[in-house]
Amino acid sequence: MTHLDTAIDELRELVAFDTTSRNSNLALIDHVEAKLTALGAVCERIPSDDGLKANLHARFGPAVDGGVILSGHTDVVPVDGQPWTSDPWVLTDKGDGKLYARGTCDMKGFSACILALAPKMAAADLQKPIHIALSYDEEVGCLGAPALIDRIMEGPIKPAMVVVGEPTDMKVVTAHKGLFSMVVKLRGREAHSSLVKDGACAVTHAVPLMNFLVEEAAKMEAAAPADSLFSPPYGTLTIGEVKGGTALNILALDCEFGTLMRPCPWDDPHGLAERLREKAAGIEAEMRKAAPEAKIEISVRSDVPAFAPEENGLAERLARQLTGDNSTRVVSYGTEAGQFQKAGLSVVVCGPGSISQAHQPDEFVAISQLQECCGFLENMVGVLEG
Repeated sequence: MTHLDTAIDELRELVAFDTTSRNSNLALIDHVEAKLTALGAVCERIPSDDGLKANLHARFGPAVDGGVILSGHTDVVPVDGQPWTSDPWVLTDKGDGKLYARGTCDMKGFSACILALAPKMAAADLQKPIHIALSYDEEVGCLGAPALIDRIMEGPIKPAMVVVGEPTDMKVVTAHKGLFSMVVKLRGREAHSSLVKDGACAVTHAVPLMNFLVEEAAKMEAAAPADSLFSPPYGTLTIGEVKGGTALNILALDCEFGTLMRPCPWDDPHGLAERLREKAAGIEAEMRKAAPEAKIEISVRSDVPAFAPEENGLAERLARQLTGDNSTRVVSYGTEAGQFQKAGLSVVVCGPGSISQAHQPDEFVAISQLQECCGFLENMVGVLEG
């Protein structure tokens, strides 16, 4: 049986686990941990606070510094309401060179290839270790990875680099935008709309805050360097949700809106949050002139750092050596790469499948992409033996 055949069999098992982010991933973690432990890997779980989910860190090879982390996430996005033409939890081969199921592309295909090569990793005379890092809740804000990364970096064995296997068509990606979102809640005081001095309309006072964010978005666009490779070439800032109010003739008691920033590596989301809080403090003081109980609360919902290009990065060098891809490529979607980079590791993103298939009905990965990924991992084992 070839590595590709094994990878397909492994993928069939992985996609059968419904690891939509709202669900537990423990059954999948049990499955993977059992396979890796049987091959001699040193495994450790890092559970979520509620114990319903877990990250998994496994290692093949010597207990020395250096080596590579192969990083993937176990959760997938929902299939609710999508017009699938096959069962999303059953791997389906329609004879067109593609394998269909939720997660085939994003990103259980990469994990399947790792499992297919795990026996080779176990048998190899590795001079540097291979780490496997599987996280939970990537799809809802990269929530699981920080604890996983902290545990690895606090341990006695320090890896040197990371390959994040998100779908890139097995091309080398050296930078991507981040993800930073906030929720703004305003509480005012209800009053009849003719008595504007008797209340504080939460919706009305939310408008200057939203306008502030629109202005900040324009500044981000203007500040982008002329040679930016991103599409669009600047960081973006949008307001995607607004709710509040009871009726047109009532000053609104509450208003809530959500804002999402996709920062480029040169943008400063935390600086933006601080400026928004300063703006909100002034508006809150104005509201309290009529309604002393009025308040504005701003909370950060997600904070995923951008992934910046590295100067002569170890991970990039290795990925280019293994793929032969020497082009410069960045993407606008986010991954856990920025979190690994923030921890001081060299990172590259390279994995099977196309991002255009991620989150879509009838999601698929091309069999040729799995073949290419298996070759990539097999050659990586050879490099780490040398």
